[in-house]
Amino acid sequence: MNHVFRKGTDDSKPTLVLFHGTGGNENDLLPLADLLSPGSSVLGVRGNVLENGMPRFFRRLSEGVFDEADLIFRTHETKQFLEKAAAQYGFDANHLVAVGYSNGANIAGSLLFHYKDVFQSAVLLHPMVPLRRRTLPSLDEVSVFIGAGTNDPICPPADTRELEGLLQGAGAKVTMHWGNQGHRLSMEEAEAARDWLSER
Repeated sequence: MNHVFRKGTDDSKPTLVLFHGTGGNENDLLPLADLLSPGSSVLGVRGNVLENGMPRFFRRLSEGVFDEADLIFRTHETKQFLEKAAAQYGFDANHLVAVGYSNGANIAGSLLFHYKDVFQSAVLLHPMVPLRRRTLPSLDEVSVFIGAGTNDPICPPADTRELEGLLQGAGAKVTMHWGNQGHRLSMEEAEAARDWLSER
């Protein structure tokens, strides 16, 4: 997978794994990483799927309708990439924090739905429920921040609350932050995620 790795200055901090939104790339969320956890190593990942020339992490059939078979395949592909990247760059694969926006939040959420120990924490910004009718692994040791919009036209609040319930049902500790900036990532939301992450 196309990616960028930036070694941090503080080895006690987690490595942030960045997952961009539709049309983004591996560099998009680097400024957000600097805000969330200064000194952390950062791995920015680019999705392997193109939709009308725009990078994504998995295919969709239409707006809000995921190609579930491709999502599952890409989830496993991404997990294998993370294992290889940890070996290549020497970061601790057990000390990772996912940071995903929109489509990137959905692939990060799917990784949580599939793997018990893939992330220590996750910052999911405007996510949807990645998969339904799936038994989640135990997430007792995982903390999740969900940034959502009360007026998000792509991720309705009911969908966000459903995701919150699924993660909590698997044992995850979930913190919700609601804004009113639609599907846009706001500074208020980013700062709330930073304050949350600093307490982990």
